[in-house]
Amino acid sequence: MKNRALKEIKVLLVEDEENLARLLKEAIGDNFHSFIVATDGVEGVEFFKKIKPDIVITDIMMPRLSGLDMAKEIKQISPKTPIIILSAFSEKEKLFSAIDIGINKYFLKPFDPDEVLEYIESITPKIGKKTIKLGEGFVFNKGTNSLYKNERYVALSKNEAKFLALLLEGKNRVVDDIEIKESLWGEDVSDERVRTFIRRFRAKISKKLIKNVKGVGYQLSFNES
Repeated sequence: MKNRALKEIKVLLVEDEENLARLLKEAIGDNFHSFIVATDGVEGVEFFKKIKPDIVITDIMMPRLSGLDMAKEIKQISPKTPIIILSAFSEKEKLFSAIDIGINKYFLKPFDPDEVLEYIESITPKIGKKTIKLGEGFVFNKGTNSLYKNERYVALSKNEAKFLALLLEGKNRVVDDIEIKESLWGEDVSDERVRTFIRRFRAKISKKLIKNVKGVGYQLSFNES
């Protein structure tokens, strides 16, 4: 069974060997929200700025800009984005430089694509700069709109994810019915529909996580109690 949390993840692969890039994309690409391929370091930086991937996989030796030099630029833009290096054995000495840059993992060629997938699965709950700890052991990633309970993925509907993101736009923010209707449905639905949605959502996750501020609206709890 596929890990549903991976479907929230955007991957950028930077690899100038066309056959290897195609092999890796065909082997594991369908597991993710998107799996974009760049052919060198310059293109990799351009794609990174454009698509804002959650994780980067890169070769070392590439034309125009090496994988390590590209990784330096990416780490300056987004220090927390995980970067995986694909390295030939002859490039092993270059991996000492990778430690200083902050590379998260490296795989020596030839490698097993399933091992790369397993590693990404292992760090999925921690991916993203916008991870926010909530009460009751919940963690919400605003970058991927995904929720975890004690590091286990919690499947959310599109509106449930939107609702959590709305509550998280400000600490201790209270959201009223009007804003919920506009953000989730884009139209003036009935008050009963809003109440039914929230009641079912609270039953699904935790009644303590979303507080009803009487006469005002709804608010997230950040307390562990």
